[in-house]
Amino acid sequence: MRKVGITETILRDAHQSLIATRMRTEDMLPIIEQLDEVGYHSLEAWGGATFDACIRFLNEDPWERLRKIKDKAKKTPLQMLLRGQNLLGYRHYADDVVEYFVQKAVANGMDIIRIFDALNDPRNIETAIKACIKEGGHAQACMSYTTSPFHSLEQFAKDAKTLEDMGAHSVCIKDMAGLLKPYDAYDLIKAIKETVKIPIQLHTHYTSGVASMTYIKAIEAGVDVVDTAISPMSGGTSQPATEPLVASLQGTPYDTGLDLLKLSDIAEYFRPFREKWIENGMLDTKMLGVDANALIYQVPGGMLSNLVSQLKQANALDKYEEVLREVPRVRADFGYPPLVTPSSQIVGTQAVFNVLMGERYKMVPKESKGIVKGEYGQSPAPIDEELVKKILGDEERITCRPADLIKPELDTIREKIADYIQQDEDVLTYALLPQVAEKFFKLRKEGKLGQVEEPAPKTPKAEPAKAQTAEEDDDELVAVISAAVAAAEGGNNGQYAISSIKQVSPWVLSGRLHR
Repeated sequence: MRKVGITETILRDAHQSLIATRMRTEDMLPIIEQLDEVGYHSLEAWGGATFDACIRFLNEDPWERLRKIKDKAKKTPLQMLLRGQNLLGYRHYADDVVEYFVQKAVANGMDIIRIFDALNDPRNIETAIKACIKEGGHAQACMSYTTSPFHSLEQFAKDAKTLEDMGAHSVCIKDMAGLLKPYDAYDLIKAIKETVKIPIQLHTHYTSGVASMTYIKAIEAGVDVVDTAISPMSGGTSQPATEPLVASLQGTPYDTGLDLLKLSDIAEYFRPFREKWIENGMLDTKMLGVDANALIYQVPGGMLSNLVSQLKQANALDKYEEVLREVPRVRADFGYPPLVTPSSQIVGTQAVFNVLMGERYKMVPKESKGIVKGEYGQSPAPIDEELVKKILGDEERITCRPADLIKPELDTIREKIADYIQQDEDVLTYALLPQVAEKFFKLRKEGKLGQVEEPAPKTPKAEPAKAQTAEEDDDELVAVISAAVAAAEGGNNGQYAISSIKQVSPWVLSGRLHR
């Protein structure tokens, strides 16, 4: 009998995908001990957008959250998601920051670190993998799944072998957009199993509606662990539900060994939260549905439904299909990057620009230039030289590992925030999110963190358009969109790019953009 492991995502990706990462630590702590008794392979409890959301929206210290969860989870390994050289921020950081972050994550209770890069450039995760191994953590190297003329079973198997050779303890296939179909999953797992000896884990989202079927075929092919979410926070843009999969595997060679009664008790705990979040508008029921268009456009998370609401506010809903068609074209132009943070935001924002401006690449945000220039690493496929010339002009492209160009940062940051430091980890919080961290540190120093108020039940309404003068130039528009992308407000993958459509609405309404 081959027991299949289950990673429970309720403490991280489930609420990141459905309620923009707004679950508070105090909501989690009462159920941690019961989660710990289930027998999960791991509890995904940290990383992703939770770090940002803690200090930006919840007035919580993410490091303290990790320590509190670890204090109650005595048996089950804790797991986190790390964006390689981006860590939990939105740019590449110096190696000393990456190494110190991993050191502190493990010291504060993290057991398994899932490390990925948006472009699947192994150079961008090597430092984090080595640091995790050095600190005694489990380094799970990750491949972002996507489809394109470049990507193939052979390519993914080759990438998996590269990760194994780098010292990874296990490999994860990260299907952030729910693109992996059942029989493709079977073939993919088989191909990787024949290539590497380390365990394989599969992560997907229910966005397109195929995830549960995909898990069954992946399990039949030999996958070792899969990610699920307890039922009240499953489905839609979240993961497949834990309980149905456990029940489906009972009495089979793949039995998880998990107790459905224990899982039912956990579901009962979270069910009232789900109802409350629906009532106050934090959980949009549209996020719980299936959108098979994800299989066509490869847009992750809740980006498609958010496109509708934001284009309505921009008075440009007639451009919805055109924007969707433009997304895969931009992705092809940029060398077929998987659509995951931050590449999903960059591609999505550029697609919006191309459509609303009426001319492709007439306006190019600095993040798009960064992709083409090589600031984020090497794209999976080559980028057309004519497009490179159009976007970069005479600027020289980066061909080395991007982090090689970044000087050590820790000492400078320590000096800068000396008056605010209350724990060693504060230097890392500031390194990742300087503006948000400084505001948080000031409130903490003044004893004003306090309690975040619950949102009141509300009915969404469009915001009035802001009047713009003719003197406002295109540079301001680029700044607005670039800021929207860089703000990284801690929600679904693609959320940041779509929020920029709302930012651009004044220009649309004033007739300054082609419609």
